[in-house]
Amino acid sequence: MSKKAKIAWLYVIAALFVAVALYLLVNKNNYLFFALPAVLGILLLYVFSLDKVMFLISFTVPLSVTLKELDQLAVSLPAEPLLAGVLILFIAKLLYEGNYDRKIARHPIAIVIYCMFIWMVVTTITSEMPVVSIKFIVSRLWFILPSFFFCALLFKRPKNIDWFIWLYIASLCIVVVYTTINHAQHGFDNDTAHWVMSPFYNDHTAYGAALAIYLILAITYVFLPGLSVRKRILILGVVALLSLGMVLSSCRAAWVSLAASLAVLACVLLKIKFRWIFSILVVLVGLFFAFQHQIIDALEHNNQDASGDIVENIQSITNISTDASNLERINRWQSAFRLFAERPVFGWGPGTYQFVYAPYQMSKEKTIISTNAGDGGNAHSEYIGPLAEQGVMGTVLVLAFVITVVYTGLKAYRKAKNKKAKVLVLGATLAFFSYFVHGFLNNFLDTDKLAVPVWSCAALIAVIDLYYSNQEGFEEITQSQPTQPQISDSSKE
Repeated sequence: MSKKAKIAWLYVIAALFVAVALYLLVNKNNYLFFALPAVLGILLLYVFSLDKVMFLISFTVPLSVTLKELDQLAVSLPAEPLLAGVLILFIAKLLYEGNYDRKIARHPIAIVIYCMFIWMVVTTITSEMPVVSIKFIVSRLWFILPSFFFCALLFKRPKNIDWFIWLYIASLCIVVVYTTINHAQHGFDNDTAHWVMSPFYNDHTAYGAALAIYLILAITYVFLPGLSVRKRILILGVVALLSLGMVLSSCRAAWVSLAASLAVLACVLLKIKFRWIFSILVVLVGLFFAFQHQIIDALEHNNQDASGDIVENIQSITNISTDASNLERINRWQSAFRLFAERPVFGWGPGTYQFVYAPYQMSKEKTIISTNAGDGGNAHSEYIGPLAEQGVMGTVLVLAFVITVVYTGLKAYRKAKNKKAKVLVLGATLAFFSYFVHGFLNNFLDTDKLAVPVWSCAALIAVIDLYYSNQEGFEEITQSQPTQPQISDSSKE
């Protein structure tokens, strides 16, 4: 076909598209046809450049909207369908090529993830609601396989790390601006702070958790070597914006998680060994259980409710006498412990807590936001929820995962010879740690908003530990690699 013929066909196809689109718009009031070019473009990316799809996912996650409020499937659009597409293609390529990067596949973090999935399958067999548990496992798969196993391949090119992190930050900044303007229109009222980020985040706790992760990562980039003054000033501006969002979010759990990450950073800079940090945590937990009655009695004398005042908000963190949010968490936790007591080994099945906890609530523990139907959501804890749903082994595996990732991150930080690798792996470790401190009070790993950041941070830590902790430079290993991440074994590199 000649060049002129190709151009002619292009104009014909374009004219037909515009004609059909206008017809559907005028006569059917249908806008969906206009999305066809974008859909075709994304399909081409899936075939020819899957790494670009992951970048697109990173950018769209903060801006995605869940259709649950419209009485449709509780799917976050467009992020979750994009993740599901990566999952399908990734598995297809894995089956076709027959192998995967052995270093990543055999990394301790990956091994813990395998164990978590194996136990989920076991507890699905014994589940009270097997269909719900199967759906839960499938949703975890489309979060973990793209965000950890595919991102691990993607992050072997260090520039991809920067792109992935900053695309999320860019769209999160859009959400912060939107939320701040929306909040200002309501006079920065404390009650409205709980929902002004809607429809992008379902409430201020998920919003605060995401802000904590990316505030830490943005601050990390301030300390990277070799940045121009202009870039450093721009990053400081982003840090200021995310900090504003964090303060206005009124998310007390996120504030606590930042404080905990700062404490870990102090331990790292003071070169306190991991085993001492772990020992101190074990002692503190032991002291809590030894003196729990005295501690709870002291906390019950705190009557400070959450308010628009930052100091009062901080004081309200330990209010378990009148603060409805804190009391509802205790109600959920107590229900979870009762569920665990009835089925301590296998639990009730992954994802089933929100459907089975209602009868296990006690009247004296209910709050003004409790529901008799028990349809208020999950157990509000990344540790207690698995205890009820997957038995004691479920919580043990979550703890094993957190400890493995944090230990690996701190080990890679100590070993790293290149400053950029050193700073990045420390930032990713602190960001990851901040989420699982927040995870004592909330759980969001069943949503794209937090699953993508958390699993990708784990992937970043694993890659730097494997490929860059002993490298003088942070670019050399990628010079001969193709742009498209390869699933095949790279152990010979």
